Amino acid sequence: MNTTATPDLPYYLRVADELGDAILRGTLAPGSRLPSVRQASQSRQLSLNTVVAAYRTLEDRGLVEARPQSGYYVRARLPSPRGALGSPVAEPARATSGDVLDLIGAVLGAQQRPDFIDLALACPRGGDFYPGGKLARILSSLLRRQPELISTYSMPPGSERLRQQIARRGLDLGMTLAPDDIVLTHGCMEGLQLALRAVTRPGGTVGLESPTYFNLLPLLASLGLKAVEIPTDPQHGMSLDVLELLLSEKRLDAVVAMPNVHNPLGFSMSLAAKQRLARLVNDYRVPLIEDALYAELQFAPALAPAAKAFDRNGWIIVCASYTKTLAPDFRVGWVEGGRFAADIRRLKFSSSVAEPAVLAETIGLFLESGGYDHHLRNLRRRYADQVERLRGMVGEFFPAGTRATSPSGGFLVWVALPEQVDTVALCHAALAERISVMPGTMYSPSGRYANAMRLSCCYPLDARYSAALARVGELAKQQLG
Repeated sequence: MNTTATPDLPYYLRVADELGDAILRGTLAPGSRLPSVRQASQSRQLSLNTVVAAYRTLEDRGLVEARPQSGYYVRARLPSPRGALGSPVAEPARATSGDVLDLIGAVLGAQQRPDFIDLALACPRGGDFYPGGKLARILSSLLRRQPELISTYSMPPGSERLRQQIARRGLDLGMTLAPDDIVLTHGCMEGLQLALRAVTRPGGTVGLESPTYFNLLPLLASLGLKAVEIPTDPQHGMSLDVLELLLSEKRLDAVVAMPNVHNPLGFSMSLAAKQRLARLVNDYRVPLIEDALYAELQFAPALAPAAKAFDRNGWIIVCASYTKTLAPDFRVGWVEGGRFAADIRRLKFSSSVAEPAVLAETIGLFLESGGYDHHLRNLRRRYADQVERLRGMVGEFFPAGTRATSPSGGFLVWVALPEQVDTVALCHAALAERISVMPGTMYSPSGRYANAMRLSCCYPLDARYSAALARVGELAKQQLG
């Protein structure tokens, strides 16, 4: 340890200064883990309390973060976007722009090509992110014991075993779900579609966070629905004042929101905000469709509750799936419809009948075994590490003035570049070099956020990924030229 420059400093400050210099010089990269307190104590021949004090000093300086049951990690020195995004007032309802729909089609088409490097699609790739081997063994055993499963028609609501497990796991998010009100769906998207069909009619208006999940936009268009964009803060969530104004003026038929681990901003709303959100939709009797797809990927050791936890009279519909965490090709999702459960069950039968029992039973057995909790703990640690590494690379490769969110969970980062950067043009320039990114206009019915983009880190962050991200940064700098 270098102590010659400031011998009068307490030992814990000397350690903090030394490590802080290494972080600022880049010797300790963003996302890298500091030696454990015990390791540092032994290697530096210092007391455990001295090392803890040094690490907490670094945490106070914003250079590292403590992750429960994992240790201390270097934070990316990249500021977050500030303030609510979108218009500060409620604007008229509108249909999704055709240009936005065309852009979504172009980007998704490119992402299906194997010669492209994808930096944005929220689809984890590789065996490290899924327990494929364990699920295969459960599936094989299940077919040996119950071969009749593949020769029997399934009917909604679907596997009782899985629905009971979903209700049990809902308690971790503060929700009391009725297994009989849960309907298994073909992924979370079908859950959203069934919920919207149950509570709206063509020509109706839906309140959306702005920015919002891009695939909601073609879904609303296909159902003949208009959107009202509600300004949304990257740290705190949608403006509940604007929402209350819209509800009081009877301008909304439904609201769609992601209160936990928002896509694309990554925030989780505070407890008080979720309580107010639930109170508003119950008081004004306007259904809230809560997308809880990423809720189990929160980084905090104790999961924050869903808004559904505060539902009084069944006005909150909640949906999710296991495509991001367990088995993407199984396409097993679910929706709990509250007071609309019977309508959703009828719509499920008329649209796609039911989900395959053999796949739902496989997931149900895996959840029963307790293996899912172990798998989730590993996923959360990995994604927390990869998010910080991604933010570090953005800080290194992208133009000065770039900001990026620090999500509460999941694997998505919203990046706001300097205002002069046009990310639609950047997207097309990247596509020409076989790199796929998602510009911010894809997340707004009216095509806002022209200087923003969403990045994903649910793949191995290898040299190929890093080189592609660096190239996107170079293309952005060329625009500023």
